[in-house]
Amino acid sequence: MRLTQSQVDQYHDNGFLMLESLLDVEEVESLRAAFARDSEVPGPQVVTEEGGTEVRAVYSSHQRQPEYAGLVRDPRILAPVQQLLTDDVYIYQFKINAKPAFGGDKWAWHQDYLAWRLADQLPAPRQVNIGVFLDDVTEFNGPVIFLPGSHRGGLVREGRADAAKSDQHLDPDDISLTPEQLAEHVDRHGMTSPKGPAGSVVLFSPEIVHGSAPNMSPFARRLLIATYNDTANLPRPAGDPRPDYVVCRDTEPLRALPAPFSESLRAVTA
Repeated sequence: MRLTQSQVDQYHDNGFLMLESLLDVEEVESLRAAFARDSEVPGPQVVTEEGGTEVRAVYSSHQRQPEYAGLVRDPRILAPVQQLLTDDVYIYQFKINAKPAFGGDKWAWHQDYLAWRLADQLPAPRQVNIGVFLDDVTEFNGPVIFLPGSHRGGLVREGRADAAKSDQHLDPDDISLTPEQLAEHVDRHGMTSPKGPAGSVVLFSPEIVHGSAPNMSPFARRLLIATYNDTANLPRPAGDPRPDYVVCRDTEPLRALPAPFSESLRAVTA
């Protein structure tokens, strides 16, 4: 799969691109089942809601679940990423943000690249994020909100909060925009929220300003986010690197599967 020139231009202009219903119903069901299994695997890769036991995020599922290992090499996803970035990419970070029904918490307004520059000394914003909707995303269940075009102005904020919200990862609250910064950027860029059926995919820039509200609806909103990085743009941490479940160590360039991940899995199990 290759993006059209119009789609490439849209990504560069707006900082994101929506590909509706890229995955079919059976593929989504297999990814949901893999998430359910992976959420039960004990370890620090599972982040829970503050003060509760509900899963807020799970990291590095592609290292444990074959469905996700295949998905990151699926030609429908990897080829557009390579087209937008470079042929030689690897998975820098993989996580699934889970907003449970009736109370999944917000994610503060932030830019991803600032976290990676601060925590990992990542040299440049040479990444593409892909967000896979594991549930239908509507205006009711806490969709991601983007400020289109905000990626073109570089980083809005430079540092992080003195007190870290999480010991497990760099939480968006640690690098969130101030109300004044957000108001200024919304006035300049506006706000938009890609929504669509489960199986849709949104590609977005590491520098676009984004956030999301709490999920007060009875509908879960699980969002898989895989971050591809240029293999010539590796982290350069001054001290000990962050754990492997947060920052992946395998930097070998990915090569696309010959068919969608679901077909490849069936071929293995046949």
